[in-house]
Amino acid sequence: MRDRFWERFDLEELTDEEWEALCDGCGQCCLLKFQDEASGDLAVLNVACELLDIHSCRCSDYAHRFARVPDCTQLTPERIDDFRWLPRSCAYRRVAEGRKLAAWHPLIAGGPERMHRKGISVRSFAVSQREVPEEELEEHIIAILPIDA
Repeated sequence: MRDRFWERFDLEELTDEEWEALCDGCGQCCLLKFQDEASGDLAVLNVACELLDIHSCRCSDYAHRFARVPDCTQLTPERIDDFRWLPRSCAYRRVAEGRKLAAWHPLIAGGPERMHRKGISVRSFAVSQREVPEEELEEHIIAILPIDA
């Protein structure tokens, strides 16, 4: 990877390896979300995709995630504006908005533990989709995000 690529290149200029490395590994994009059809608002749950390893906050089957979870969200540089629900802490969002990576980001801190200790990741509060019956999902809403159409 190129030295400090996140500061020197636009998202569209990153290699696949650099794009993947930019992910801070927080797992927030892997939380289940429901969109209200009338308002467009997005309900975020503390329930993580069945493939998320909650301890590491990484996908347990990343290579096959789209086959196993057809509605898995694929973040790409071209679609970054579609993901206004990404948290302000997200490295993809930070770079897209011209902001620097946070000091806790694994590329700066040398690994993910600082991010986990700071409470940025879902490690401390997420539960697996495998543990929550579908009829109980609504009870797990932790935020409502207004999303402009």
